[in-house]
Amino acid sequence: MELKNKKWTEEEFLRVRKEVLASWPTGSSKLLDLDTAVENLKKIPPHKNFPLKLAEAKKQGRTMVQPRAGVADLDHHIELLKFLEGAGADFLPSTIDSYTRQNRYSEAQRGIDESRAQNRSMLNGFPAVNYGVELCKLVADSVNVPVQARHGTPDSRLLAEIIHAAGWTSNEGGGISYNLPYAKSVSIADSLWYWQYCDRLVGYYEDHGAHINREPFGPLTGTLVPPSISNAISIIEALLAAEQGVKSITVGYGMGGNVLQDIAAIRTLASQTEEYLNKYGYQDVVVTTVFHQWMAGFPADESKAMGLIAMSSTVAALSKATKMITKTPLESVGIPTKEANAQGIKASKMVVSLLKDQSYVNCVQLHEEEEQIKREVNSLLYHVFQLGDGDLAVGTVKVFEQGIIDIPFAPSRFNAGKMLPARDNDGFIRILDFGNLGFTEDIKQFHRQKIEERAKFEGREVSFQMTVDDIYAVSEGELIGRPKK
Repeated sequence: MELKNKKWTEEEFLRVRKEVLASWPTGSSKLLDLDTAVENLKKIPPHKNFPLKLAEAKKQGRTMVQPRAGVADLDHHIELLKFLEGAGADFLPSTIDSYTRQNRYSEAQRGIDESRAQNRSMLNGFPAVNYGVELCKLVADSVNVPVQARHGTPDSRLLAEIIHAAGWTSNEGGGISYNLPYAKSVSIADSLWYWQYCDRLVGYYEDHGAHINREPFGPLTGTLVPPSISNAISIIEALLAAEQGVKSITVGYGMGGNVLQDIAAIRTLASQTEEYLNKYGYQDVVVTTVFHQWMAGFPADESKAMGLIAMSSTVAALSKATKMITKTPLESVGIPTKEANAQGIKASKMVVSLLKDQSYVNCVQLHEEEEQIKREVNSLLYHVFQLGDGDLAVGTVKVFEQGIIDIPFAPSRFNAGKMLPARDNDGFIRILDFGNLGFTEDIKQFHRQKIEERAKFEGREVSFQMTVDDIYAVSEGELIGRPKK
């Protein structure tokens, strides 16, 4: 099928669906009959439905809390989710294992078998495709809050089919955000097409009265990502999803570290996503936001890590993000225990509860940063539509081919990898080397000036060493990577 930003016809969707369901034995489940799946999804009560619960949180101005979690064994996974629900999680994840993310289901099955034999998880997540609809439904039925799949899968088609039919009412990811930061050799054209299928599946359910949320992955590589780049990509993925019929979209952003910039980023992400959706005719989409706690290197000391979690929670609450993805005090040492995960949830909920009736004071600096982010996003998206001759999907492929949008530190060979970020003297993430980034000259001059101000303050030349220093700074207890004296 030729890649275009046009809603798939039902005939096209159903034709491809036969191939998707035939790709692994669990695709033959009777629960994957669309009429059956629609009726089962309609029976889900509102408090267990992602779109409805998010919409209510947005209306109330509350920030909800969701952890990351997933293990290989079914019973242990259910036990883990129940434990996290008891700790106060408003939404629950099922983080999918790496083999499933790469569609390597035979190896995932070996991981399941080894996990059972050794009575501990031998996979870094939950292999939903191998378990199939019936057992994934058991996961959703075992808890009393909505369940979402979180993963990192360029081709999530069969996974999406299984989780939605099982009653998981949200799927994270997109053709850019679940490709370039996660894969090396999957073309953008292919992953956009795969995710059009996932969105068209959600659109089919919406057309038949069943509600499902979709969530682009905002943090991307999670390290020094300038807000305009992550926001532009989230808006692109929101527009692509809306074209296929998605009605509930949660756009995300990963904490950058400067409080003012992070609040400006979440605010502009929400407003610009709605503006672009309305501009292109998608006026019945409910937009919510998700703030990801610090995604880069964590302090090894648990108390310091908890301090970073509390700071992240403060920013999420003051920005009025609809939802926040939490971290744990054991983040630097590997997969956390369920007890450590619960600590992160409880600490985060304490902070957002204290701040639920407070707002970040509007000031000149906040307004200026919001306007700067908006200008940069508009500049990037202008090139997308220009190069695509009005077609968003075509333009998206072309801007990455030319490096006009460029994700820092992404492993994909389809990402230019020439743009370099660094912090300015106040800790805002700026651009040190533009590569071929699609910014106007006045935007570039703004960034140059900000980086030069820091270099002058620190008494050193502008160089890549700034970027390196900034990458390690937070794990060492500082925001800006100042030269060691």
